[in-house]
Amino acid sequence: MSADGKIAGVDRKQIRLSSDEDIARVRELRKKYDAILVGVGTILADDPHLTVKELDYDTNPIRIVIDPHGRTPDDALVLDDRAPTVIITSDGCDKEWDCEETLRYEGELRLSDILERLAEEIGIENILVEGGGETIASFFREGLVDRYTVFVGGLIIGGRTSPTPADGEGWVAENGVKLTLKDSMVLGNGVVLTFEPERQ
Repeated sequence: MSADGKIAGVDRKQIRLSSDEDIARVRELRKKYDAILVGVGTILADDPHLTVKELDYDTNPIRIVIDPHGRTPDDALVLDDRAPTVIITSDGCDKEWDCEETLRYEGELRLSDILERLAEEIGIENILVEGGGETIASFFREGLVDRYTVFVGGLIIGGRTSPTPADGEGWVAENGVKLTLKDSMVLGNGVVLTFEPERQ
């Protein structure tokens, strides 16, 4: 995020915030996880690959997209052949994608149910949640965050409606979600902060 706590401008388009050193850190971090997860808003705003370039299809983490209403475009980069992709959607969505698996759910999508199903059916035991703000807020809301790591870059973005790392309407944690700082590290023109949520 930027030094004023934003992850994009008011148009929600991606802005380069990470230093080269932090990009390398994220690349190594991705290798440690079974899967990388984002919400469909990140797909629409940034069109990311969500892969590690030097890894092949079988060794890249599985890409997971939470998309209740079927908004992921057919030509999205997350659907390319660099890594397996799983789309999470609602039972009322009849869209089909050219991906490894589509998991459909009746009613409201509960992250705890999704994680349980991913573990049982696909064998995914750990997930790196990369965004966006509403998805990260949802993981905090359900108490599913083990570690929260953020790079704070030397940039001011501004904008009253610019998105933040834990975004979204309709949720304000009572007294906030308390975090304990576990590590800090300067990387280029910024700092990586690692927190662990305090369990209630």
